[in-house]
Amino acid sequence: MSDDVTIILTAGLVATAAGLLGPFLVLRRVALMSDAVSHAVLPGIVAVYLLLGTRAPLPVIVGAGVFAVLCVLAIDALRSTRLVASDAAIALVFPALFAIGVLGVTKFASGAHLDLDATIYGEIAFAPFETLTFGDVEIARSIVLIGAVVLANAILVGLLWKELKATTFDPEFSRTIGISPTLLSRLLLIAVAVTAVTAFESVGAILVVTLLIVPAATAYLLTDRLWAMIGVTLAIGWLSAIAGHTTALQVDASIAGSMGLVAACCFALALFLSPKYGLLARCLTRRRRRREIRAALAAAG
Repeated sequence: MSDDVTIILTAGLVATAAGLLGPFLVLRRVALMSDAVSHAVLPGIVAVYLLLGTRAPLPVIVGAGVFAVLCVLAIDALRSTRLVASDAAIALVFPALFAIGVLGVTKFASGAHLDLDATIYGEIAFAPFETLTFGDVEIARSIVLIGAVVLANAILVGLLWKELKATTFDPEFSRTIGISPTLLSRLLLIAVAVTAVTAFESVGAILVVTLLIVPAATAYLLTDRLWAMIGVTLAIGWLSAIAGHTTALQVDASIAGSMGLVAACCFALALFLSPKYGLLARCLTRRRRRREIRAALAAAG
């Protein structure tokens, strides 16, 4: 498998794993959760170094994952009190965890030389160099790990489709029929945390946050049906992966940055050209209504 195919497959699988969850984050108005997770993992990385004395990928992913789950559980616990809004809960929890991580680095792990750039920004161009061997077949580790996350997310969404849909659109009704919105919310957010942490090493937090939110926000402008929204989200994610990689090669730029830019351009196009919610459609609707009002006033006069 060529390096270019490996990079595109890695990004596409991240887009798929994120695209299965992103629409629910957008609809539930907790889109910033992905950004919170990207900062809250730092204490986990420091804890692994202090406890095990290693920066090996697998222990780091496990440590980061533990703190990512703690982050989403703490945020959801604050939200469930109904004393703190979703955005405020996020803004309260993740800076505290990030600050603990920074203090841990400066006080106890200053000699660890933690590569925070690789964790926070990532470099997807390095994905082909870390491989696993299955018999005579050598495959990139990122494809195996993220492929497993895609499968897990697909199973989660498939098994809990009705419950996730009900708790997303009408949590109060869900509660009356015996579905716990809190439990479903925590399961969803844990899945987001696992997805983000697994993808950090391969593509970096910035691209993970982009693929979790931007394609879903774009699809939100283009359709009113949840299943269609997920389908459009996945299509935009893969388009961002393929077109972003091609663009990066042509202009000799950052691959992850180019993928993010393609996703942002898709959102900009949807924002202006969406047939129902786009700015152009709204402008035309207002003009039509003004003409109708003027015509009605002229007829009445």
